[in-house]
Amino acid sequence: MSSNQSVPHSNPGNVTSILSLCSKVTLDGTNYNDGIRNIKMALRFEHKEYVLEIEVVEVDPDIATPEEVTAYTKHSDDATKVACIMIATMNPELRRIYQDHWPYEKHKELAEKFSKQERIERREVVKAFTNGKPKDGESICTHVQRIHGYVERLRKPEMPVHEDLAVHIVLNSLPSSYDQFTLAYHLNNNQATLAELHRMLRTAEDGMKGKGLLPVNLPVLAIGSGKGKKQKRPPK
Repeated sequence: MSSNQSVPHSNPGNVTSILSLCSKVTLDGTNYNDGIRNIKMALRFEHKEYVLEIEVVEVDPDIATPEEVTAYTKHSDDATKVACIMIATMNPELRRIYQDHWPYEKHKELAEKFSKQERIERREVVKAFTNGKPKDGESICTHVQRIHGYVERLRKPEMPVHEDLAVHIVLNSLPSSYDQFTLAYHLNNNQATLAELHRMLRTAEDGMKGKGLLPVNLPVLAIGSGKGKKQKRPPK
């Protein structure tokens, strides 16, 4: 490592606790962001995150300054520990490929290899999320649960979906038999969360099935929890 690169000082730390935190996610390629986020968080606490960004470069002890030799020795020691931790959190296939790589090389190659894969997966989730319709004979609650799953999957790759957007996509995806429900929702000026909308749709679906929770011919403004406009009395 060149003399103009400084290496942060590190506390002794507890490798076992770091390994315990990092191993909560087994890196298999499909979850690179989650895995590397766990590793970075643990290494940051131990002041070793720099080994993912700075390559280990050997120095010649005959010509290097004592400071350069000390910095290289520490960098090499930290990188060796981090390399072992990263290997321990990988699945068998990735372990076989990267067992002899330094953390810097692992981090760089994994990011290049799996970032494209994650973009493709994210695009497919967005497509299913925005174009999803209930399947024939499927419960509306099951459909909303699937939409909620898409929302959670988009949050993982750091692409959060605003709650209002998710609610409007669900409302837009409802079949024509729920037109009265959708109209009532908008007329009542509701601002429900996705979970609240799920409960409202469950109640509406039960009513349509004749379970007695809601009559099928329910007036439009009676569905939902918002404030509807009062009807004016006709003139005498």
